[in-house]
Amino acid sequence: MSLLDMGGGAANTPIILSILAYSFCSGTMLLINKMTLHHLPYPSLVTLVQLGVALVLIYGMKMCLGLPVDAIQWKFIVPYSYYIIGFALGVYCNMKSLSLSNVETVIVFKALSPCVVSFLDALFLGREYPSRRSWMALGLIVLGALGYAGHDAKFQSQGTAAYQWPFCYLLVISFEMAYGKSLLKSVDLKTQSGPVVYTNLLGIPPMMMFAAMGNEYGRFSQDHLLVSSNGNGNGSSDASISAIAYVLLFLGCVAGTGIGYSSWWCRGMVSATSFTLIGVMNKCLTILLNILVWDQHAPPLGIASLALCLVGGSLYRQAPLRKDAVKAEATIQVAQDSSVAFELEEGEGGVESSSSSPLRNRGDSDPEGEPLMEESAA
Repeated sequence: MSLLDMGGGAANTPIILSILAYSFCSGTMLLINKMTLHHLPYPSLVTLVQLGVALVLIYGMKMCLGLPVDAIQWKFIVPYSYYIIGFALGVYCNMKSLSLSNVETVIVFKALSPCVVSFLDALFLGREYPSRRSWMALGLIVLGALGYAGHDAKFQSQGTAAYQWPFCYLLVISFEMAYGKSLLKSVDLKTQSGPVVYTNLLGIPPMMMFAAMGNEYGRFSQDHLLVSSNGNGNGSSDASISAIAYVLLFLGCVAGTGIGYSSWWCRGMVSATSFTLIGVMNKCLTILLNILVWDQHAPPLGIASLALCLVGGSLYRQAPLRKDAVKAEATIQVAQDSSVAFELEEGEGGVESSSSSPLRNRGDSDPEGEPLMEESAA
């Protein structure tokens, strides 16, 4: 059943809006980053700028518009530090994959991630293992990925070397998807800005380290000096930094801020596997844009194999929560509600005393909502 065919009326509006927002930001972000790296081949520095600008925008809106933002606290830094290791490595592997391969290669390896996340969901997040239909759907995803590899020019000329970074990206993003969901259950941040601030702030040091390891500071400085020394801003084609590069960098910063909010919002609305599958399905937009504006897309047979991956994703039906997990979620919710009631009696109002976190997964915390979450993955 299609996501838009779900029952529930207005109650599903936040879920649908979060999916649409995440899909739009994710699809455009991948394309913008690919074009940016074509002009500015410094993956870590590009990511570093995106993280920093997002923080400036968030705190700027807090000062000027009163945007609610969680305070930085050590008890939240520790669990998010574990997540940021996967986050930083995932971003870096993604950037390296984009700089060495084409967009479709990254998409296919992301399409394989539901296979891994399904096991993590069952082992650590209280889900049942996938049904027979879902295993068949995952099989189509794997088959499409293998078909794509057979028609990829990078694979034919470089062999497995062309897939080293994408494979690392697959492993890292699978961990990130599962652990990110567990964070929303265990770390009770009160605002939508909280996870974005923590991931961006803690992601800056790793990106600075990656940039130093890749000598990106020196290369960027050299390229910039070459441009400045020409006076008119027209350097050699290999070293110059054009105006379009800065425009793309700015657009990437805006899209990066958007994906920070939309991804955590969507992740809080659905399960880890559903979130992963949504990330796979929204790449349809990326493929269309890539074919229209970029000249490094895959051959027709490769695109067909990629389409098979997307078909498999559309057929997947999310596994339900185990009964013991449903009871545990209900117990946790009752305890949280009791804690909030006590805080209100003590006179603690404002954002910190909201009845529930806006990032909570209603499908995981409410047993009655579980069938809805199952349909959202189909």
